[in-house]
Amino acid sequence: MIGIIGALSEEVEMLINMAEDKKEAEISGISFITGKLHGKKCVVAQCGIGKVNAAVCAQTMILRYKPDAVINCGVAGALRRGLKTGDIVVARDVVQYDMDTTEFGDRPGLLNIGKESMVEIQCGRELAGALMQACSFLGIDNAVTGRIATGDRFISKPEARAQIHELFEADACEMEGGAIAQACRLNGTPFAILRSISDSMDENSAEDYFTFKMHAAQSAARIISAFFERLP
Repeated sequence: MIGIIGALSEEVEMLINMAEDKKEAEISGISFITGKLHGKKCVVAQCGIGKVNAAVCAQTMILRYKPDAVINCGVAGALRRGLKTGDIVVARDVVQYDMDTTEFGDRPGLLNIGKESMVEIQCGRELAGALMQACSFLGIDNAVTGRIATGDRFISKPEARAQIHELFEADACEMEGGAIAQACRLNGTPFAILRSISDSMDENSAEDYFTFKMHAAQSAARIISAFFERLP
C-alpha cells in the first residue's frame, strides 16, 4: 500500500475520484480514503495546511495503515529564477527553513529526529526515481530533482525567497513536506515529495498561486497516477 498526502482538496481530489473500491475513515479529524489506483492499494488523505497538520496526518496514516511508502504531492513556490509555473520538482531531500536554534550554535534548520540530528532529510531514491520515470512516461520534460524547503509561512516576497534559497540552496518552498518527511524518518517509512510550481520568483507570486494552483495540483496528481500505473 502506498500513502498519498496533500494539503489542499485540489491536490488529492483527482486521485480520490480515480480510486476504485473506496472506503473512508475519519481519524483525528482527517478523512483517510483507502482504495486502489490502477489496481494497486492506496490510502489518500488531505492533511490541511501547515507542518503540524501534515505531521499528525503522516503519523496517523503510518500507525493505522502501515503504508510501504508515503508520497506528499501538491504545489510549491519557486525559490530560484530558473523554475517556472508548471515545472515539476521531485525532492532529493527536504529542509525545514523555519527551525532555528542558531542561538545555541546550531546550523540553521537543524532537526532532532529520534536519536539523529540533521538539516537535510533524504528522500527515498527509488521512489524519487520512479516519480521521475512517471514524468518521462507522460512526456513531461520540465521535471527536475532538487531540494524542498518547508516552513509555516506563505512566502510571497522575492527577497524572502532569495534568502531561503541562499541559506539552504533550496529550489522550492511549501508548508508540509518537511514535517511529513520527519514523521516518516522517525518511523522508518520511505517517502517522496512531488511538487508542481504554482508561483514563480516575481512580484506577482501570490496572484500566480491563486491563478495556477488548480492546474499545478492536477499536474502533480497526473504524475502520481502514472506512478501507480507503472507499479508492478
